Amino acid sequence: MTDQRIVIVGGGHGGFQMAASLRQDGYPGEILLVGDEPGLPYQRPPLSKAYLKDGDEARLHFRPRAFFETNAIELIEQTRVTRIDPAARRIITGEGAEIGYGHLVLATGSRNARPPVANLDLDNVLSLRNLADAADLRARLAAANHVLVIGGGFIGMEFAAVAAGFGVEVTVIEGASRLMARAVSDTVSSHVLKSHESRGTRIRLGRFVSALIDDGRGRVAGARLSDGTEIAGDMVLIATGVVPNSELAAEAGLAVSDGVEVDNLLCTSDPHISALGDCCNFPDPLSGRRVRLESVQAATDHARTISKRLAGRPVPYAAVPWFWSDQGENKLQIAGLGAGADERIALEPEKGGLVVLGFAAGRLVSVETVDSAPAHMTARRLLASNRPVAQTDLAAVNYDLVGYARAV
Repeated sequence: MTDQRIVIVGGGHGGFQMAASLRQDGYPGEILLVGDEPGLPYQRPPLSKAYLKDGDEARLHFRPRAFFETNAIELIEQTRVTRIDPAARRIITGEGAEIGYGHLVLATGSRNARPPVANLDLDNVLSLRNLADAADLRARLAAANHVLVIGGGFIGMEFAAVAAGFGVEVTVIEGASRLMARAVSDTVSSHVLKSHESRGTRIRLGRFVSALIDDGRGRVAGARLSDGTEIAGDMVLIATGVVPNSELAAEAGLAVSDGVEVDNLLCTSDPHISALGDCCNFPDPLSGRRVRLESVQAATDHARTISKRLAGRPVPYAAVPWFWSDQGENKLQIAGLGAGADERIALEPEKGGLVVLGFAAGRLVSVETVDSAPAHMTARRLLASNRPVAQTDLAAVNYDLVGYARAV
């Protein structure tokens, strides 16, 4: 029966978790997982790290094909959804097929932003979003001498660390005044900058690329900055952020603003449609601000929230967001959202490590760590509890997060 069918559009982390959670929560109806890539759903974070090193595609798969067969999850591969018909409760694919749904879950994710730079279509100018991108990038990296990375966010810096580890010369060009400025504090930016520079990577901050240089044969030969400076390079990675894939929702008449708008149960303005992950924005349970998180953990937690609602046990989304980024030998981890912090305290509890506590109105809201797993895990437990952590209480124990947690 179509009324009992749940259709999930998007086969990434959130889409896979959505299907798996529905079965775990006892949902008895049909589940269809529609993805535009071939093959089994796979993990994306390793694409900019481990996969570039070992090229082992099999290790990326969430589950073998037998898992989907055993759990009666129908995989529809290499299929692009072009339209949603909310009135008839159906989706239309690029081939013209119509698939009805009782409930629709949009897990469409995001796509790479295309910066206003001339000559982006030159050969050896690459981006990284899916497995095909990563395989191409890995093959070309083996023959590169000098890689230019345009964008100093997580993906750009993770790739820079891998390339430097292969002995390739690397230059990162970032328009902001510091690295990963949207995601981390000044202190963490500075710490990470020094770490990359110690590996020989050149970092150009506050610089914008106006054009890529053609070698005369249609292949990239470097980048020209807005001030006229030219930097030679035989390979370029574009890593200038992403934009949400919310066009399907907007065309269907759903409320959209920097992603599909959802409530604290991840339901859209249409009660028969939910959205999760990168493509949606939702009310942050701590601050009440609407946020959109580019995080596989957020997508996973969103899926679990939707699954419980569809299984008849609704619980508002209240998970503590957390993120990580492996860059060379350094592991950056973040718990909570530091965007609203009005004060930060930086600590160095371990040799080479770093902990930055973020406070808003005297309350702990975020903890950034570099190579300090105990502090990160403690922060996640504290932020997930119903007990607010006051700055005055932490100050009384010299901001010893682990010690404070043990005491309370």
